[in-house]
Amino acid sequence: MNPIKQMKVTELKQKMDAGEKFRLIDCREQDEYDFCKIEGAELIPLSQFPAKAPEALAKNEEIVIHCHHGGRSQRAAQYLSSLGYENVSNLAGGIDAWSLEVDSKVKRY
Repeated sequence: MNPIKQMKVTELKQKMDAGEKFRLIDCREQDEYDFCKIEGAELIPLSQFPAKAPEALAKNEEIVIHCHHGGRSQRAAQYLSSLGYENVSNLAGGIDAWSLEVDSKVKRY
């Protein structure tokens, strides 16, 4: 299994601003997603990841996964990597870093 690429929140913002095509997956739980989210993120909670992610995500697309601080998304990214996904990144610092460094309108908790 390859090491998971760690993407900085500023790198993610650059990709979004450039209009690059990728899937942004939020693996937090529904209540966390309802409280705050990164625009364009799709929710696949870590608790449902093994059941939902393989059918929802294609192996040939770029995938960036985030959670609150980066721990759960790292596990989700490692899971996808174990299934043969090769273009998966973990958002280092998660939505908390996004709020601090990119978009302060995103609520912190």
